[in-house]
Amino acid sequence: MNAVLEQFQKIGIIPVVVLDDAKDAEALGKALMEGGLPAAEVTFRTEAAEESIRIMAEKFPDMLVGAGTVLTTEQVDRAVAAGAKFIVSPGLNPKVVKYCVEKNIPVTPGTQTPTEMEQALELGLDVVKFFPAEPAGGLKMIKAVSAPYTMLKFMPTGGINAENVKEYLAFDKILACGGSWMVKKDMIKNGEFDKIKDMVAEAAAIVKEIRG
Repeated sequence: MNAVLEQFQKIGIIPVVVLDDAKDAEALGKALMEGGLPAAEVTFRTEAAEESIRIMAEKFPDMLVGAGTVLTTEQVDRAVAAGAKFIVSPGLNPKVVKYCVEKNIPVTPGTQTPTEMEQALELGLDVVKFFPAEPAGGLKMIKAVSAPYTMLKFMPTGGINAENVKEYLAFDKILACGGSWMVKKDMIKNGEFDKIKDMVAEAAAIVKEIRG
């Protein structure tokens, strides 16, 4: 497992962020750092994503900033040029995964089925995203599929919240969880960064409680 993924494990919960305006990136980065989750998966589906990654990466060099919802190799290039340290995609696109592996860029593609998990292993990965986690069977499904794939670790995202995250984090095959409940789009839009910091601190406390 590479160094970035090891950092995922230490952080435990990776905030999944949608930024519509890059002017919010610095304040959000500050809230995440001060709250105790020094990471952000900035979804690449908004116009502001690239600039937001650039701002966070420059202002907070110790922060683990990456790009989510990456669908093409061109987006990989743009994200990495902006300062992204990792790539996350909603599904498993072999072209994107191979491209990242060849360039030594940590990549976590979305999987749901044993077939996709085997594809990921074949491509040289030992960590996959499980998405959308709750609609796809949640922890019960992860426990079932992890039995034959003992070498795989999972990063469930989708439907994870303050109520169910403890259960996920307690399972040893979960590397980290992706979540957006503490960085909701409306809170960012309304400039509620103190509230975000408090909710991030609560999430960080859950990780400490479960994982020590």
